[in-house]
Amino acid sequence: MADIVSEPLIDGETVAEKESPRRFSLGTVISFGLILGFLALLGWGLVQVNNGQVDSGMAPDFTITSFDGETIALSKLRGQVVIINFWASWCPPCREEAAYLEATWRKYQDRGVVFIGVDYVDTEKEALAYLEEFDITYFNGPDVGTRISHDYRIDGVPETYYVAKNGELRGVKIGPLAPPELDEKIEELLAEQYP
Repeated sequence: MADIVSEPLIDGETVAEKESPRRFSLGTVISFGLILGFLALLGWGLVQVNNGQVDSGMAPDFTITSFDGETIALSKLRGQVVIINFWASWCPPCREEAAYLEATWRKYQDRGVVFIGVDYVDTEKEALAYLEEFDITYFNGPDVGTRISHDYRIDGVPETYYVAKNGELRGVKIGPLAPPELDEKIEELLAEQYP
C-alpha cells in the first residue's frame, strides 16, 4: 500500500489524500538480492547433503590422469577390486590414514587390487609433497574441476569407496581408515565370485 502524505496548498490548507509510490533504496535492493542468493545456496547445499554419498549400484565411471601423466579409466578395471580414496594435503585426518593406505596397497597390489587416490581441491606442489612425505606409490591424480568428487557426492575428505570386481559399489568409509578395516573389506571383495 502506498504512503499517504500531506502537502501544503497555496492558501495554507493541506490535502491528505495524495499518494506517493513506495521506493526502495539501492542498498535495500542489493541486501534483498544477497539474502535471496544466500537462501538459494543454502537450499542447494541442503539438497546436496541430503542426497548423501553414492554407496551402491554401479560405481560412477571416470577417467583420471596421475601427477606423472598416466591415465586410468575406472571402467577398464573390471575384474579387479578397486579402492578409491579422496584425500587432500591440507586434511589432517588424511594424514592419519596415509601410511595404512600405502601399506595395504603394497600388501594387495599383486592380488588383483587397484588403489586410486583422488586429490581433492589442492595445489599440485602441496599434493606432490604429501605423496613424497608418506612414500605413496599407488596411482594418484587431481580431481580436475571436482568432477569425480561431484559424481560420488563426497561430503569431505577423507572418503574411501569400495568397488567390486563387477564394477558395483560395496560401500563407503567416511573419515580416516584404521587397521584392519581396509584389509577386511578387500578380503571380502576378493572372495566374491563372478561368472
